[in-house]
Amino acid sequence: MTKRIQHWFTLLATAFMLMFTLSAFASEGANTSTDNERLGESSVQKEAVGFAGADYWRMVKDGQEGYTTSKSPEHGVLISVPGQTWYVLKEKWMSPLGALAIFGSLAMVTLAYVVVGPLKLSKPKTGRKIKRWSRIDRALHWSMAFTFLTLAFSGLTLVYGKHFLKPILPSELWGWIIYAAKQYHNYMGPIFFLLLVAVLVKWWRKSIFNMVDVRWFMKMGGMVGKHKGTHPSAGFSNGGEKAIYWLLICFGIVAAISGFVLDFPIFDQTRRDMELSNLVHMFSALILICGFVFHIYIGLFGMEAALDGMITGEVDETWAKEHHDLWYEEVKDLPENQPGYDEKAEAEAKGKPSSKTS
Repeated sequence: MTKRIQHWFTLLATAFMLMFTLSAFASEGANTSTDNERLGESSVQKEAVGFAGADYWRMVKDGQEGYTTSKSPEHGVLISVPGQTWYVLKEKWMSPLGALAIFGSLAMVTLAYVVVGPLKLSKPKTGRKIKRWSRIDRALHWSMAFTFLTLAFSGLTLVYGKHFLKPILPSELWGWIIYAAKQYHNYMGPIFFLLLVAVLVKWWRKSIFNMVDVRWFMKMGGMVGKHKGTHPSAGFSNGGEKAIYWLLICFGIVAAISGFVLDFPIFDQTRRDMELSNLVHMFSALILICGFVFHIYIGLFGMEAALDGMITGEVDETWAKEHHDLWYEEVKDLPENQPGYDEKAEAEAKGKPSSKTS
């Protein structure tokens, strides 16, 4: 047994010495390569300075304008000195604060789930279904959801990928990932804008604030505090849903317009225009991401049966009574909300195609 241990120890020691020797050669080679690169860079710089002159490069670094046959804006300026302000705002302030805001939103909804818990129905479900969303409504909602989430994911990859993915991935794979994210973001952005216009046209009437919403906010939606579980009155959309809707419309339009400025740099945009658009685009996108963290939380975890309507188009009678009582009173007697109602048969009797087959 002792000899076997000694044998293995010898093998390990030999392997260790071999690795140490190889690493020493590699380190020496790397240092030599680095020294050569530095010498090469130094010689190139000397040649460049010698060719153009130190005064020339001093003017370039100061952002002074030179001469060019191009007629495009700022083509005579090689180095944009004010661009350093944009770089500092983006890398030193916007990116860290954006990450803090996103992780903070995730922490808040996690804390809400643990401390407050989901909002449960006060009474059992009756099984009677109330029609809430049409097939077109659901298609529009899920198309917008997919587009927004993938744009958010690709955008976050562009901003934060160099910190989290680049250090652990091979250079070629990282190059393909960042290229794919950039191309996807550029081409999907206009589609997001078209869907945003469709959402605005389709649902703006249901999202106008009124005094019912003010009272809903005063009771904090019946989700926390002394009003928890009270289910304050609401129409088709409650105050929280309307707030999320207008958040999407307002900041979505800002994100889309600033994205167009970045996406199509063919309208004489200066570097100042691009830098400002980049900061505005990042800010509006981060606001949307944080807002939809809460929206997704409510739909998936924060409220019992909240997602049913957007999956099947129908909600249980109990859910309609408790969360949207004013709307329930308006629609409970409609033919499509009666037990045994056959939408397809009704449509055929009237000679019209049903929404289920359209």
